[in-house]
Amino acid sequence: MSRALIVIDVQESFRQRAAWRTTNNPDITDDVNALVHAARADGDLVVWVLHAEPGTGGVFDPVHGHVRLLPELDYRDDEPLLVKTSVNAFTTTNLAQLLTQRGVRELRVCGIRAEQCVETTTRVGFDLGYEMTYVVDAVASFATPPPEAPDDLADPRTKQAEEIVEHAAFILATRGFAKVATVAELAGTLTGS
Repeated sequence: MSRALIVIDVQESFRQRAAWRTTNNPDITDDVNALVHAARADGDLVVWVLHAEPGTGGVFDPVHGHVRLLPELDYRDDEPLLVKTSVNAFTTTNLAQLLTQRGVRELRVCGIRAEQCVETTTRVGFDLGYEMTYVVDAVASFATPPPEAPDDLADPRTKQAEEIVEHAAFILATRGFAKVATVAELAGTLTGS
């Protein structure tokens, strides 16, 4: 096994936020499941990652019960499930050790907050020497208003989710951090099986 699929932050916490209504990919679990099925069929490792912010009182605080995978996901108990407290999936978990123990050198990444946790994990993975693939249609983001108007989605400077996802993919590909691929390119006809 030299390849792994890393599923990042596809968790209930995000559905508990008002921003969920602005997501570019409300059916992200379908895309992730297609990748998961393809990875398993190819004998690849599937690693699930959750984000937690203990003690904050918000939707990422484990005490509220939202730090859990979306129930539509096809998670298996024998697959690693890591909980991170940093933006990327490496810094506050044993992900690198797990991948090294399994001989993994190639990573496919997908998940929620394309421009944040998924992109940052991709960049860190590249820096650590992994061959990275960013699955552009198996990521999600949300409309993001400017910092000076954080609650104003009507502000004309607000970046829409589609624009954010496209920009993240563009930067990763043009700067050489990752290949960009689609679910169809990677999962083929296994979608929904």
